[in-house]
Amino acid sequence: MLFPRERLLALEAERLAPYAQKGLDTWGRHYPEPESPYRTPYQKDRDRILHTTAFRRLEYKTQVFPNWAGDYYRTRLTHTLEVAQVSRSIARALGLNEDLTEAIALSHDLGHPPFGHTGEHVLNTLMQDHGGFEHNAQALRILTHLEVRYPGFRGLNLTYEVLEGIATHEAAYSPGFKPLYEGQGTLEAQVVDLSDAIAYAAHDLDDGLRSGLLAPGELSEVAFLQALAREEGLDLERLTELGRRVLVRQLLGYLITQATLATHEKVEAAGVQSAEAVRRHPSRLAALGEEAEKALKALKAFLMERFYRHPEVLRERRKAEAVLEGLFAAYTRYPELLPREVQAKIPEEGLERIVCDYIAGMTDRYALEAYRRLSP
Repeated sequence: MLFPRERLLALEAERLAPYAQKGLDTWGRHYPEPESPYRTPYQKDRDRILHTTAFRRLEYKTQVFPNWAGDYYRTRLTHTLEVAQVSRSIARALGLNEDLTEAIALSHDLGHPPFGHTGEHVLNTLMQDHGGFEHNAQALRILTHLEVRYPGFRGLNLTYEVLEGIATHEAAYSPGFKPLYEGQGTLEAQVVDLSDAIAYAAHDLDDGLRSGLLAPGELSEVAFLQALAREEGLDLERLTELGRRVLVRQLLGYLITQATLATHEKVEAAGVQSAEAVRRHPSRLAALGEEAEKALKALKAFLMERFYRHPEVLRERRKAEAVLEGLFAAYTRYPELLPREVQAKIPEEGLERIVCDYIAGMTDRYALEAYRRLSP
């Protein structure tokens, strides 16, 4: 039996919760084009994202540790995949559109430059007089302008709902995105935002412990982690490799469950019966419960103090700053150093923005190699 797109959309509409974003109700694409005969619009979007150059580059972009620090630490790509897993788990339990959720999750970090948030901060500082730099806005720029894969238009021509999900990530609407109407975004987009926070807190804790920059005994400073370890019969002072994995797994499971339950409770209390009602609700509906929210905040504060500000992590950040500042200075002073196809874009979009795009698209190791080639 075949399931053509029309049947898939009909089944989706029957199965999903009333407040989910249905493919049948999509606001469509900027450029009219035929839809796939056997995929929903959001499946098509997800597949287009997976095949982009920007997505492949995430494998060699920093999460916390740069790519060269070791083979087992998270990269921006593995972080993205973990966010997709968490968000799909929550979306399925809530009756949301998993394909839309996954498409947003897979694209939410495409705009990150090399060296993670350090790279974003450096580029934003360098671009202050030229429009600034922000990774969500850059992701939109990649998906609507920089990726060129089709003869009839620039970008991927994704559906409005996927672009909206990126534009509303961590904020109101990103600069450059023109919403059809103001609002909170779909519940699918909100779930991705929450899943991002859940995933990075859990896997950054795991990477911090694996690296040795976090000592297991330090975790007892976080009452929630201490309680979780006690429930699992783990001794934080003598935490084994298996014990670390058990702790992180249980942490993820707890946060995913609490996010699902708290979001369901808020949705029920709000009485929303459509995706539009979710958008128009005065506040976001995807949330953790009060206890879980306090636990996550405590964990984030701990990671900020003991891991993200660790001297070893800060030392790598200083290197990254020097590399990006050096590249930007060299390319803006000597544009002839840029590849010819990049130079050709300067008259249309301006030197600084083109240099920023070029650097932001680099992987960690490509940026390092480019910097070495420029050094005397």
